Amino acid sequence: MLASIKDLIPDHARDIKLNLSGLGRQSALTEQQLFGTLLACAIATRNPDLIAAAEAEVAEKLSPEAINAARAAASIMAMNNIYYRFVHLASNKEYGKIPARLRMNVIGNPGIEKTDFELYSLAVSAINGCGLCIDSHEKVLVDHGISAVVIQDAVRIAAVINAVAVALESRVPAAA
Repeated sequence: MLASIKDLIPDHARDIKLNLSGLGRQSALTEQQLFGTLLACAIATRNPDLIAAAEAEVAEKLSPEAINAARAAASIMAMNNIYYRFVHLASNKEYGKIPARLRMNVIGNPGIEKTDFELYSLAVSAINGCGLCIDSHEKVLVDHGISAVVIQDAVRIAAVINAVAVALESRVPAAA
């Protein structure tokens, strides 16, 4: 998985390279869940090399609808995770009573299975550190019968993809 990016991971991040190699093995996720989560998480890292590698990786594995949904999950969670993390962390609980007035239509109609989109959103929320969103998406997934193993696999993808982005950014620049 993501063979082109593995060569760019520096030696100090050998464990990250190994974890990246093992992402697809023994996963409880469907192919759409696995690769959609991978793409949404790569986008959430904002690392252009990782995003390009993820886009190439999923191009033949996901439908255009699933690719669009992964992109949409990364985008909508970029907004929601900031807003709801603020609501959650602010000492003044009145913010939680005020309507958000943010458009989130894609959550109701993502163009793919609702549970797959929720899984992408949960994984991106883990990267972005929004506990309120993590709880919300995890509840929807559990209510739809998604197992803890599937949820953990999605979060494992988020953790590894985020670590890959950090490892890539920690490379020592070539001497001029």
